[in-house]
Amino acid sequence: MLRLCGLGVVLSLVAAAAAVMTVWLMDWWGPEGPPSGLRLFVPEELARYRGGPGDPGLYLALLGRVYDVSSGRRHYEPGAHYSGFAGRDASRAFVTGDYSEAGLVDDITGLSSSEILILHNWLSFYEKNYVFVGRLVGRFYREDGLPTSELTQVEAMVTEGMEANEERQREKHKFPPCNAEWSSAKGSRVWCSQKSGGVNRDWIGVPRKMYKPGAKEPHCVCVRTTGPPSDQQDNPRHSNRGDLDNPNLEEYTGCSPLAMACSFPL
Repeated sequence: MLRLCGLGVVLSLVAAAAAVMTVWLMDWWGPEGPPSGLRLFVPEELARYRGGPGDPGLYLALLGRVYDVSSGRRHYEPGAHYSGFAGRDASRAFVTGDYSEAGLVDDITGLSSSEILILHNWLSFYEKNYVFVGRLVGRFYREDGLPTSELTQVEAMVTEGMEANEERQREKHKFPPCNAEWSSAKGSRVWCSQKSGGVNRDWIGVPRKMYKPGAKEPHCVCVRTTGPPSDQQDNPRHSNRGDLDNPNLEEYTGCSPLAMACSFPL
């Protein structure tokens, strides 16, 4: 849980993660090109690395990057739960969970930026836990080992997804979610605290309904009641009402405007 200064740390880490992703995927080697020892696989060659008797190893690929997963053999060897990932690039299945032959493919067409971020998380996992051994020629890398236009698009979607996450983090720190409870005996109650919504802060706030474009229902957020609006921090002539006048907010009927808790008996 973070104070506002902590939000800056979170966003910096997000930006750093995006930069690392770029290095992993795009491999900026400079004008000299890829290293001479780089191993390139073709799909038919990678298919031999399924970890069965007589196979030369146990490899899988993600976004065209090939990893030796022998240390996790119990997960990927023939008959194991994730055996379908071995010997191929099944990037799409990391997101969809479709482990059929039709789903175990590298075609990520139609995935959203948030789904591409799931692949980013998996890529981080494999970079940390397994050995990178080369690249797979095909959808994501050319025959010379350089990225294809499709991989360039993936990198752009990662950046887009990271930026969307940053915006969600900013919004969450501006309007932290309320605490909430419900019981058949007492009905529902929403309230604010200095840690509600998992956001540690130096103010408590009051509950309000937050309406977001495209959302079917409002959700409860805690709203700061003093100081300048969040988007007018440098305005000395503010009304000292915090974010209470945000047009997307609505008071709860039957609840005092400055109450830190609102109850709704059955």
